[in-house]
Amino acid sequence: MQSFAASIVFVCLFSSTVTAQTARLTAAPARPEPGAIVRLTLSTPVSPTDSIVSIRGALAGEPLHFMRSTAGAWHAIGGVPVDTEGSLIANAVIQRASGKTEIARVRFALPKVPPPVSQPLAVDSSFTKPLDAATIARIDRENARAREIGRLAHDMAPMWTASFLKPRTSVVTSEFGSGRLFNGALTTRHLGVDFRGAVGEPVRASNRGVVALVDNFFLAGNVVYIDHGGGVVTAYFHLSKTLVAAGDTVKRGQEIGLVGNTGRVTGPHLHWAARYGAITVNPLDLVALGNKWYVGSSSHTSAPSRTSAR
Repeated sequence: MQSFAASIVFVCLFSSTVTAQTARLTAAPARPEPGAIVRLTLSTPVSPTDSIVSIRGALAGEPLHFMRSTAGAWHAIGGVPVDTEGSLIANAVIQRASGKTEIARVRFALPKVPPPVSQPLAVDSSFTKPLDAATIARIDRENARAREIGRLAHDMAPMWTASFLKPRTSVVTSEFGSGRLFNGALTTRHLGVDFRGAVGEPVRASNRGVVALVDNFFLAGNVVYIDHGGGVVTAYFHLSKTLVAAGDTVKRGQEIGLVGNTGRVTGPHLHWAARYGAITVNPLDLVALGNKWYVGSSSHTSAPSRTSAR
């Protein structure tokens, strides 16, 4: 079996003003699944005479926000699109006080996107009949609003200071990436995690953040979107009642709504979703980050920006 180091192709490129220092960018997992959150580590020698002014980067068209972990090491997270195959490159651009620049890159080898494992559902015919033009236009507008919330999440530094929580402790009834087979005819990919729940049971914020949106969507019903900063957004669908308003700052574990069956659903449950920028990611990967691997702190090397290194 190839080692972790052998499974990543690593390249360092330098500007014409490069110093003798060498930056190195590594990532885990080396072969991320569709919709995965990847953990990036940038290592570069510390120079007492030429300090680092800023670090910026990009992965899959989304900015990366590097935060100091230890002397000479910075962490970032990024998202892998659910429909990308082949390879994907992340980069980091290090700017020093002298004006010198270093660029480090890491390439991911992506597995072929697997067909969704179907979960047969017997539903009312209203779920499978074609939608009218007005409804399709509404869904498109709502999807665009969700993508915009993700894009704007890059403008704020990470607000969380602890690991992410599951919004409910109940059984997961549908995993991220699973397929839906409606009456044996229509298959879709499930881009969230469903938790069992009865109408009126509590739903909690997975981490500290600002409520970016409270509304009613055609597919998702009553929704709450939370901007956690650093490009991360979580969303809570099908609520029977929302307990927060747009602009509220919420705490990790705060009750933000109640389980419901609003929107296009077969029964009451919580659908939990997440984005890194505009990229839909598996929210359970946020939980798996662990405490203190990547949290808000004063060591952020540069203000979040939509300007990305290509």
